[in-house]
Amino acid sequence: MSVIPAFSRRRACLSLAALALCTALSVASATASTQVLPGDDFYAYANGDWLAATTIPPDRDGWGADYAVSAETDRRVARLIEQASAREATGDVRRVVDYYRAFMDEAGIEARGTAPLRPLLEEIAAIRDRHQLARALGASLRADVDPLNATNFQTENLFGLWVAQGLTDPDNYVPYLLQGGLGLPDRSYYLERGARMAQLRRAYQGHVASMLRLAGYADAQARAARVVELERQLARTHASREASADVQKANNPWTARDFAARAPGMDWPAFFDAAGLAGQPRFIVYHPGAVKGAAALVAQAPLQAWRDWLAFHAVNRFGGKLPRAFVEQRFAFYGRTLEGTPQLSERRRRALAAVNDALPEAVGRMYVETHFPPEAKARVQQMVGNIVAAFRRRIEQLDWMAPSTKREAQAKLDALYVGVGYPEKWMGYEGLVIRPDDAFGNAVRSEQFHYRRQLAKLGTKVDPTEWSMPPQEVNAVNMPMQNALNFPAAILQPPYFDPDAPDARNYGGIGATIGHEISHSFDDQGAQFDAKGRLRDWWTPPDADHFKRASARLVAQYDAYRAFPDLKLNGQLTLSENLADLAGLAAALDGFHASQGEGNATPAADREFFLGYAQSWRSMTREAALRNEIATDGHAPPKWRTYTVRNLDAWYRAFDVQPGQALYLPPEQRVRVW
Repeated sequence: MSVIPAFSRRRACLSLAALALCTALSVASATASTQVLPGDDFYAYANGDWLAATTIPPDRDGWGADYAVSAETDRRVARLIEQASAREATGDVRRVVDYYRAFMDEAGIEARGTAPLRPLLEEIAAIRDRHQLARALGASLRADVDPLNATNFQTENLFGLWVAQGLTDPDNYVPYLLQGGLGLPDRSYYLERGARMAQLRRAYQGHVASMLRLAGYADAQARAARVVELERQLARTHASREASADVQKANNPWTARDFAARAPGMDWPAFFDAAGLAGQPRFIVYHPGAVKGAAALVAQAPLQAWRDWLAFHAVNRFGGKLPRAFVEQRFAFYGRTLEGTPQLSERRRRALAAVNDALPEAVGRMYVETHFPPEAKARVQQMVGNIVAAFRRRIEQLDWMAPSTKREAQAKLDALYVGVGYPEKWMGYEGLVIRPDDAFGNAVRSEQFHYRRQLAKLGTKVDPTEWSMPPQEVNAVNMPMQNALNFPAAILQPPYFDPDAPDARNYGGIGATIGHEISHSFDDQGAQFDAKGRLRDWWTPPDADHFKRASARLVAQYDAYRAFPDLKLNGQLTLSENLADLAGLAAALDGFHASQGEGNATPAADREFFLGYAQSWRSMTREAALRNEIATDGHAPPKWRTYTVRNLDAWYRAFDVQPGQALYLPPEQRVRVW
């Protein structure tokens, strides 16, 4: 679970020939099913016809409205790259073209074999003592995690770096260190008992051995056993997802000198020097237990185990830019075994994903200039204004909140920065060398470029308008320490936002997303930050107690849902998102009513609003992927996010939901927070 997670609309891209069909399947059928009552299963009522007509493409772990919108976005990006390839592009557009071209050069990648990888592996093999090990671990540090804005706790490197403003110092950038080092998604995969997890661990060890064997290592089985055992020991020191969501546990300021005393075993001066952090006076250690545990293992675990671990993760991280045997082996485990996806996606889709990761704002600028008209931005900004105003009215009308707490909440809304479509300042990639015949080198250099850019922010003042996701990402985010929201251009498409659709549909779609992100500023985690983004308690004790009791009822509501007979949802893990869904949907409905004028809202229009909401969550997910999602994601799966409606009185009136129907809640049991 993250602190203030992104809205979590999944990215997707299919073969270009299949895009039109899949997009049509996902955004068509605005009618509701007649096979089920809305009060028994509103998700099936809203999406039954779509569910019956849709199959998951063989190269995907799932499919839905979010996948289709991402697919349409990727089709547009692919076309822009094709057009740029046909002319003499320069600057960042040329970098995008050359990165894509290098990735698509499968024959060249096959011909080069493992040669691009050899220098990395030779450096690892040359490690002879703990000092050199510390330098190697420091040199591998990357800015590849973001616990508050992107729910991203996962890095294969020993630690992950996040550069952001301080939890209690909103004006200055600070480096955060997070736990890492695992090739499986979470500590639970190493530590939980049961046949399924045991089977996944065996499959993972086989994957480690296969990747090392492909890279030319002898005794791959023994090496793999050492890697997995070392990761098991690392996992034992890791915080759980639930603990990671507690931002109070994350606020651990350490000076550079503190590391030797608090986390002995690592040659920290050597680590920080190799990481480019020598002379950095202060850090925030997000996961102190994991940092302490990893440092102890650096001192205690055999050097050979660490060399094997470093070698495997070098191969694993860059496996997508190596010959096809590496790509297929990586997919066999992470795609087929872990997610249940039967087929590797075509190379063009993987090339688009790679260039989006490496040059996100360069691609985003190309996208916005062609596909995001000013009138769309203006209309969404107007919706944002209506929903912020609705949230403001809701705060004022709360009978349980003290005036002092209300003033602080209103101050957050006053100071809120809302970015729509694209950032105010574009990030350039001057100095980044991208070659049309070097896919592996391009990936390494772009990763290092991003890391150096993050380091360069240290010692400077915070930019409160900085974006955390690119315009071509189908997503949205609340950034609590910036007290800011981002709504990228790509999510502002049907079915979420359609300039030609009725207001009811747009407010139920993108309006609920807008309300969701605003609400994150006031959920169980966001409410701990004040108007300046400072971690500070601005609640009176009675207000905080009321909020916790209401939140506990929402936890219990989601704990009661079962995805499978043997697997329940985790209400605590998903609490922040569920709170934001609830408050955001209510505020979006208020904003819709206000947009229609006094007394003009009707039950028929409300039905369209709620159908727009439910149909924006239409989704199908393979069982393995859904199980993984429930174990690791701070968001409830889409079906159960739709059930948020059962807490809103207007839904009952709109669909005549009666006692005895499965989703019916008596008024006193409906969760009401904001």
